[in-house]
Amino acid sequence: MTKLQKMIYISLLVAQGVIIGLIENMIPYPFSFAPGAKLGLANLITIVAIFTMKKRDSFLLLWLRLFLTTLLGGTISTFLYSMSGALLSYVGMLLVKQLGPKRVSIIGISATGGFMHNVGQLVMASFIAQSWTVMLYLPILSFLGILSGIAIGIAANYLLQHVRTLQLFQRDYEKEQKEKWQPLFLKK
Repeated sequence: MTKLQKMIYISLLVAQGVIIGLIENMIPYPFSFAPGAKLGLANLITIVAIFTMKKRDSFLLLWLRLFLTTLLGGTISTFLYSMSGALLSYVGMLLVKQLGPKRVSIIGISATGGFMHNVGQLVMASFIAQSWTVMLYLPILSFLGILSGIAIGIAANYLLQHVRTLQLFQRDYEKEQKEKWQPLFLKK
């Protein structure tokens, strides 16, 4: 992959992540019993990035997506919450991915990301509120985050299996990393 191709690929993924994030911000919260809980659809782009590009490039993508989404439709507080959740989620997913394709699937990695995102946001909320009682909200958000992570992992599996461009980038990435991630649902 040339440098230009890599830059175009990162730019396209960032643009898709920003658009998904902005659309999701327009959707009313679907869970009345869990105020503030969202589906985290833009994390689909982060999962795809983790499996198709180097850590440095996927980290750049994450930061660009966070900054642009905040500039186009957020505040400083939404940036702080999104940043803390996204960074902890990203690190958690990379750590779980280190277990390898024989021990964990893309769906498991995504579920970890959903859980860790909520932990990061609640830690930031606790810091801002200067009270750890905010963490009592973790069981509800954890359940929703894991469910959302599973759904996003299934979507990422599907995209990595059916979108030809993503397959090419994933194949190049896997050659560099010397490990093969098999989609959970194989084509017949």
